[in-house]
Amino acid sequence: MIVVWGCIETTAEHVQQVLNLSLQHVHRSRTEPGCISHSANIDAENPHRVVFFEEWENMDALKTHFSVPASSEFVNQVARLSVSPPEIRAYTAEPVKLG
Repeated sequence: MIVVWGCIETTAEHVQQVLNLSLQHVHRSRTEPGCISHSANIDAENPHRVVFFEEWENMDALKTHFSVPASSEFVNQVARLSVSPPEIRAYTAEPVKLG
Protein backbone atom coordinates (compact mmCIF):
# COMPACT_ATOMS: atom_id res chain seq x y z
CA MET A 1 0.00 0.00 0.00
CA ILE A 2 1.10 3.56 -0.64
CA VAL A 3 0.25 6.25 1.92
CA VAL A 4 0.27 9.88 0.84
CA TRP A 5 0.33 12.91 3.14
CA GLY A 6 0.08 16.43 1.82
CA CYS A 7 -0.86 19.93 2.89
CA ILE A 8 -1.74 23.31 1.51
CA GLU A 9 -1.53 26.49 3.56
CA THR A 10 -3.56 29.46 2.40
CA THR A 11 -4.96 32.71 3.77
CA ALA A 12 -8.20 33.33 5.67
CA GLU A 13 -9.55 34.91 2.50
CA HIS A 14 -8.95 31.77 0.40
CA VAL A 15 -9.37 28.89 2.86
CA GLN A 16 -12.98 28.14 1.87
CA GLN A 17 -12.11 28.15 -1.83
CA VAL A 18 -9.15 25.82 -1.21
CA LEU A 19 -11.36 23.54 0.89
CA ASN A 20 -14.07 23.45 -1.81
CA LEU A 21 -11.50 22.63 -4.52
CA SER A 22 -9.95 20.01 -2.23
CA LEU A 23 -13.24 18.28 -1.55
CA GLN A 24 -14.03 18.16 -5.28
CA HIS A 25 -10.61 16.60 -5.84
CA VAL A 26 -11.08 14.11 -3.00
CA HIS A 27 -14.53 13.00 -4.18
CA ARG A 28 -13.26 12.52 -7.75
CA SER A 29 -10.13 10.70 -6.60
CA ARG A 30 -12.12 8.22 -4.52
CA THR A 31 -13.65 6.87 -7.74
CA GLU A 32 -10.27 6.08 -9.29
CA PRO A 33 -9.05 2.48 -9.52
CA GLY A 34 -6.73 1.61 -6.64
CA CYS A 35 -7.89 4.38 -4.28
CA ILE A 36 -8.48 2.93 -0.82
CA SER A 37 -9.11 6.24 0.93
CA HIS A 38 -8.68 9.94 0.24
CA SER A 39 -9.51 12.80 2.61
CA ALA A 40 -8.98 16.51 3.15
CA ASN A 41 -9.11 18.01 6.64
CA ILE A 42 -8.62 21.40 8.27
CA ASP A 43 -5.62 21.37 10.61
CA ALA A 44 -6.84 21.75 14.22
CA GLU A 45 -3.84 23.99 15.06
CA ASN A 46 -3.86 26.06 11.86
CA PRO A 47 -7.30 26.72 10.33
CA HIS A 48 -5.65 28.01 7.12
CA ARG A 49 -4.02 24.63 6.44
CA VAL A 50 -5.73 21.79 4.57
CA VAL A 51 -4.17 18.37 5.20
CA PHE A 52 -4.60 15.39 2.88
CA PHE A 53 -4.38 11.71 3.75
CA GLU A 54 -4.57 9.08 1.03
CA GLU A 55 -4.15 5.32 0.73
CA TRP A 56 -3.54 3.67 -2.64
CA GLU A 57 -3.32 -0.05 -3.45
CA ASN A 58 0.06 0.33 -5.15
CA MET A 59 2.43 2.75 -6.85
CA ASP A 60 0.90 2.16 -10.29
CA ALA A 61 -2.49 3.36 -8.99
CA LEU A 62 -0.87 6.47 -7.50
CA LYS A 63 1.05 7.21 -10.70
CA THR A 64 -2.17 6.88 -12.67
CA HIS A 65 -3.85 9.27 -10.21
CA PHE A 66 -1.07 11.83 -10.71
CA SER A 67 -1.41 11.52 -14.50
CA VAL A 68 -5.13 12.38 -14.49
CA PRO A 69 -5.43 15.90 -15.96
CA ALA A 70 -7.89 16.92 -13.22
CA SER A 71 -5.24 16.12 -10.58
CA SER A 72 -2.72 18.44 -12.23
CA GLU A 73 -5.35 21.14 -12.61
CA PHE A 74 -6.25 20.84 -8.91
CA VAL A 75 -2.60 21.27 -7.88
CA ASN A 76 -2.24 24.30 -10.16
CA GLN A 77 -5.43 25.91 -8.81
CA VAL A 78 -4.57 25.51 -5.13
CA ALA A 79 -0.92 26.44 -5.66
CA ARG A 80 -2.09 29.87 -6.84
CA LEU A 81 -4.07 30.25 -3.58
CA SER A 82 -1.28 28.98 -1.29
CA VAL A 83 1.10 31.04 0.82
CA SER A 84 3.84 28.46 0.21
CA PRO A 85 4.31 25.58 -2.22
CA PRO A 86 1.99 22.64 -1.49
CA GLU A 87 3.74 19.76 0.29
CA ILE A 88 3.34 16.10 -0.59
CA ARG A 89 5.01 12.94 0.74
CA ALA A 90 4.43 9.31 -0.21
CA TYR A 91 5.38 6.21 1.77
CA THR A 92 5.23 2.50 1.20
CA ALA A 93 3.25 0.99 4.08
CA GLU A 94 2.08 -2.34 5.32
CA PRO A 95 -0.81 -2.83 7.77
CA VAL A 96 0.28 -3.92 11.24
CA LYS A 97 -2.00 -5.74 13.66
CA LEU A 98 -2.26 -3.81 16.92
CA GLY A 99 -3.10 -5.42 20.23
